[in-house]
Amino acid sequence: MREAPPYPPPGACGGKTDNAPACAGRRHAISPDAGRDTCNLAPMKRRAPPRSLPFALSIAGSDSGAGAGIQADLLTFSALGVFGTTAITCLTAQNPAGVSGVHEVPAAFVGSQIDRVAEFFPLRSVKTGMLFSAAIIGVVTEFLRQHPRIRSVVDPVMVATSGAVLLRPEAIDALQADLLPLATVATPNLEEAGVLLGRRPSDARELIDAARILAARFGVPVLVKGGHLDAGEIVDALARPRGRPLVFRGRRIEGIDTHGSGCTLSAAIAARLAHGDRLEAAVDAARAYLRRGLTRALTVGRKRYISHR
Repeated sequence: MREAPPYPPPGACGGKTDNAPACAGRRHAISPDAGRDTCNLAPMKRRAPPRSLPFALSIAGSDSGAGAGIQADLLTFSALGVFGTTAITCLTAQNPAGVSGVHEVPAAFVGSQIDRVAEFFPLRSVKTGMLFSAAIIGVVTEFLRQHPRIRSVVDPVMVATSGAVLLRPEAIDALQADLLPLATVATPNLEEAGVLLGRRPSDARELIDAARILAARFGVPVLVKGGHLDAGEIVDALARPRGRPLVFRGRRIEGIDTHGSGCTLSAAIAARLAHGDRLEAAVDAARAYLRRGLTRALTVGRKRYISHR
């Protein structure tokens, strides 16, 4: 049996206004040649159903000022065409000027958030940020071990730019021994690379060496972010456990409050991995996204901040 077309072809209404319902209430046009109403409805093609967005999970702290943490991750996911889900590890009282308080979410409840998300959404990638305690790191580690096909970006958040501690000192061992070796890519900034290495890279050459050493130590790709280098050029280095590091360079954009830039870059990598990009392409696209956000900065009060529009 042939199916009826979704809409009548031209002329199906007979060219009469009293047959307009045959055109599903669509518009008629006056034909000067016929001197009467004629149907001007062209046959419409069936549209393919829209593709589902890929799903990503951010496991991180909440930033009440919305510039970093879970809030920046969700803005980034949305801007890059990814459906973002969350597991909140901590509530912070902060704004771009600093952090005044941290309230830790119990590790068991962090695990419950992750489990409820994962049992419903087919996650393509996970991005971790502020994990704060060894107990929460243990929960995240167990999840990644149970789901090795989910691509993971581990951003080893330790200290805020303002100096607030975002990872307890006793949790650093768990981060290094358990979580980092499971990452698809780890994304420390200069200060975090310094904690992991025992010394902070002071220039581009040392940054590139740091990426190479950390990748070999943990057996996973490592992107060392160089935004905190005191130089006019931004240098980031991506190293795999073997081979030469890939170095990304770009001009520094002045006059922007970069609060949340590290979260944004790591979340953008996770978003592109969720779309199926290879790691190097994901990093390149993420850096371009961050650069656009800085170039098109959002003015709030007297300052300019990263835009996700």
